[in-house]
Formats: sequence, structure tokens, C-alpha cells
Amino acid sequence: MRVRPGSSRDAITLEGGLLRIQLTATPVDGKANQRLIRLLAKRLGVRQSDVAILRGQTSRDKLIEVAGVSDTDLRGPLQEPE
Repeated sequence: MRVRPGSSRDAITLEGGLLRIQLTATPVDGKANQRLIRLLAKRLGVRQSDVAILRGQTSRDKLIEVAGVSDTDLRGPLQEPE
């Protein structure tokens, strides 16, 4: 997953198997990470506590885990238009 903070709007796109996420939040004091978790939880219909950043807290490249959701279950909701 590649995250781009400080964008003009929040957006999720899937390009060639790579999830790209644009966030309006800036990468200051963890605000972008918090926004990422809220955005993914809302889109996937899970609690925010079910979404965890496993790797990449301070990087644009992140590894995310969503409790109770398989890889195949992620594709549909993340490909839907916002």
C-alpha cells in the first residue's frame, strides 16, 4: 500500500495490485495514519480498532492488517467508487 498525505481529497485506488490511498490529512503528529485507519474502517465496514498499521508508521509504504477480513474480501469494497 502506498499512501500520499496532504492531497486535495481522500481517495482509494487499486492500480496493478497496488493499493494507493490519497489523504487530506498531513503527516504531522500521526494525523495521516489516524485518517488512514478511519477511511479504511469506514470503507470496509469494520471498527477502527480492527485496522492496524503493522509496518510503515513513518513511511508512505505501509503494511495494514484488518482483523476478520481476508485479502479477497478486501478487493470489492476497495474497488468501489467513493
